[in-house]
Amino acid sequence: MSFTAGSGHQCLRVLTYRSDESEIAERAGGKGRNLHALTMSGFHVPAWSVIGADVFAEFCRDTGLERRLAELSAAGRDQGGESAARETAAGIAALIEAAPLGERVAAAVALAYRQAGGGLVAVRSSGAQEDGARHSFAGQFDSFLNVRGLDQVTAHVRRCWASGFSERSLYYRARHGLPPDTAGLAVVVQRMVPAERSGVLFTAEPATGRTDRHVVSAVHGLGEGLVSGAVDADTVVLDAVTGEPLSTVIGEKRERYDAGSGPGCVVSPVAAEDRGRLSLTSAELARLHQAGVRVTEHFGCPQDIEWAIAGDTLWILQSRPVTALGRGARPAEPEGEVRLWDNSNIIESFGGVVSPLTHSFAADTYAKVYESYARALGVRGRRLREVQEWTPHLLGHIHGRVYYNLYHWYRMVRLAPFYRLNRRVLEKSLGVAESISDECADSLHPFTPRPGPLGGLSRFTRTLIFTGRFLTVRKSVAAFHRYFHRVYEEFNDIDYDALPGDEIHRRFRRLQRELIEKWGPMQVLDATILLSVGVLALLTRRWLPGAPDWFTWAAAAPAGPLESAEPARALAELAARVRADEEVRELLDRTADADAYAALREGGHLDVLAAVDAYVADYGYRSPDELKLEAPDLWENPAGMFTLLREALQDTARDRGGGGDEADAYLDRHLRGPRRWVYERVRRKAGDALADRERLRFCRTRAFGTAKRMLRAMGRDLARIGALDSGRDVFMLKLEEVRGAYEGQIAHTELRELAVLRRGRLAADALLRAPSRFTTRGAPYWSGNLERAGWTTEATARSGVRELRGTPCCPGVAEGRAVVTDSPCRIGGRILVTYRTDPGWVPALASAAAVLVERGSPLTHVAVVARELGVPTVVQVKDATTEIRTGSRLRVDGAAGTVTVLADPPAQDHRGEDPPAEAPSGDHPPAGEPPPDGPAAPPETTSRTETHP
Repeated sequence: MSFTAGSGHQCLRVLTYRSDESEIAERAGGKGRNLHALTMSGFHVPAWSVIGADVFAEFCRDTGLERRLAELSAAGRDQGGESAARETAAGIAALIEAAPLGERVAAAVALAYRQAGGGLVAVRSSGAQEDGARHSFAGQFDSFLNVRGLDQVTAHVRRCWASGFSERSLYYRARHGLPPDTAGLAVVVQRMVPAERSGVLFTAEPATGRTDRHVVSAVHGLGEGLVSGAVDADTVVLDAVTGEPLSTVIGEKRERYDAGSGPGCVVSPVAAEDRGRLSLTSAELARLHQAGVRVTEHFGCPQDIEWAIAGDTLWILQSRPVTALGRGARPAEPEGEVRLWDNSNIIESFGGVVSPLTHSFAADTYAKVYESYARALGVRGRRLREVQEWTPHLLGHIHGRVYYNLYHWYRMVRLAPFYRLNRRVLEKSLGVAESISDECADSLHPFTPRPGPLGGLSRFTRTLIFTGRFLTVRKSVAAFHRYFHRVYEEFNDIDYDALPGDEIHRRFRRLQRELIEKWGPMQVLDATILLSVGVLALLTRRWLPGAPDWFTWAAAAPAGPLESAEPARALAELAARVRADEEVRELLDRTADADAYAALREGGHLDVLAAVDAYVADYGYRSPDELKLEAPDLWENPAGMFTLLREALQDTARDRGGGGDEADAYLDRHLRGPRRWVYERVRRKAGDALADRERLRFCRTRAFGTAKRMLRAMGRDLARIGALDSGRDVFMLKLEEVRGAYEGQIAHTELRELAVLRRGRLAADALLRAPSRFTTRGAPYWSGNLERAGWTTEATARSGVRELRGTPCCPGVAEGRAVVTDSPCRIGGRILVTYRTDPGWVPALASAAAVLVERGSPLTHVAVVARELGVPTVVQVKDATTEIRTGSRLRVDGAAGTVTVLADPPAQDHRGEDPPAEAPSGDHPPAGEPPPDGPAAPPETTSRTETHP
């Protein structure tokens, strides 16, 4: 039904959502048609009405303007030139402004204003051909916001009619061969929404035509500031399928536009605290994504959607096709399984490019451990077979980098109860930049859920098994620890170079069976950490709402010394011994690392040599990138010991105390009685679990060290028989190929060619700049998946920002010069800034004034040890290694998670021109540089917290 105004045999149309579709299609114009479609589809659309195109046609007939408008517009088109078009447009506008409104036309305008609700409205032109499939007329017609009162509405309706013959509209029509039309212009009157936030959502990337992405731009207040370009908006790129944020740019948003007392907008400043943070919550982004999907499905093509948020309501103001996609649009996006790749904290273990042997060994280990974990929770039969489908693919190897196949990790977490809580803590512990949406998370299962009572019984059984293991996890870890050391000593006390290759391989397979495959039940410890830390965080929010951001992580810190910090303590003791002996210290100062051992022997310092030998015997498996099989450890290259010792000798750190002391003091001030007792029970469970995890990680490092010795020995054996050119070429093979060489599944003559091919591939991969998180569909390397993900050789430019923020890990304030590095080096009391860390960085912590890590999380190995040492630490500091240069003077607040650049470095100290710190001497290459005959390292490296074997 349509509302009518005036009398006579033909009534003028005021169209609303109740109008027939045929009338809407004929008289409402493009904006009106789209508003009708959106409203009828159930979207929240502010009240609207349309002054039909027949109203303007009657206005032209009644006033005699029809002929005059046609003459003027035709004359302007025939004469050509900017001045002629400008004069024509001005003449038409003057005629429309001066012509009287007939009774029926005036009544139609008044009725439209009433139907829109009166009060404050927007008045928008709506051309018959606007927002069409062939011609959008985007930006050609005028719209006016914050119009109040019938007189003002009438005046702005006239201006909308005139915009149909504006200079730009005439040019647009001439360029597309369209005649001037006096009967095709409607006007939308729409109630204004008191927007708290507003913006635009493109359901395809406008610049590239990519339909696998949505782009959201948002500002505070009304969208006028965004449309006019006056406000630097926030921009978020979303995955079109999952809605996951792929990139986020925080705009300055210095001003906001709101409705004033008259037409137009009032401009006011945005509060300082709101400028530096995203104007939309993750829930609001999810709602926008869902709305974008629905609108696109309804109209059948990518849409440009104007939206506003007021209260709890997402309003869709208007939508139009993104017609620019017709030119230069990319080919259809690939189909297939959606995979989310993230390297958030896996790069603490496997930073940069890694060899095929490292990745295949790690992937095989993860598969065996988590299948065993599922068995330990009682998963059997068909459900276990479903688990076995995804456990071998927990890790990906993309252009030489290791990534989490992240959705599988959510599936793994769901094996245990309390999934909603545990997955949030998983995201924190992994240090992922963005959470996945609740809808996506709920769709991920380790196996097909069984409906009905049998499904409930299955879940109840797993919960009972988990509860039992949760309550006895400390005893289980202690028993496994004893078992591990008994078996480990048996494997470690062997000279593998003295054995034939097939015997080494047989023992290697036994190592996998007796150590690695026994690890599965210990993953209950990871679930224990997730659950206990999650409950601790909930109690903190409820009982200590004013607690600082670092508090929960400090409260959960293990009590007492960590076993995994033993190498750092032992090295500090050795350094103190050397520091007290001036002769030994001077000898090391003037001697290269490669010659230091012989120099000490020749100098008669046998007691120091004995201490060095004891350290290498106990901790020879330690090194930067110690889980990368190709990275030399101290057993392979003892000269690296002196690199570590030199670093320890630079230790100028004072006794700062640990973050746990700060947490105790805070609790003493703010929490007492029964709540304190409950809090301490949960805190102790979390701290014990984290301490046990560090013990198991220490075991893992030892196991990898022994596996590394075995595989190096097999490499030398394959080189000895001529299958490889060098023993180090074994790292260019995959684990199944090494196995096949000894079990008759691959010809020896193939290995050399594979090694050469992969070495060249890794060298090329090392030149690429890798995204930290991206999505693929179907086969990851095909259909342009990686190109769209942003793999590039281009470097990131500095923005010159003076303050960066991250996640606080350990409280404390430090000021000093920065050392930006991708490998442990001599910190000498300065502030360590790096993209990522691994356990091999622990010796560098004691001499650091503070630690900044671009990637990682509060539960990484380095973060845990830094808290024990009391070193102010901030992780997840976005762009730290891009914005900060070696020599920059910084102020680090570990409690607030802020990093302030106080002064730039001297000109000669810029990163990239001089080394970030003294390069280690000797034969042992720094982490990030290729070992002899080894793979090149990546230009970027990273850190993360691990909750896996």
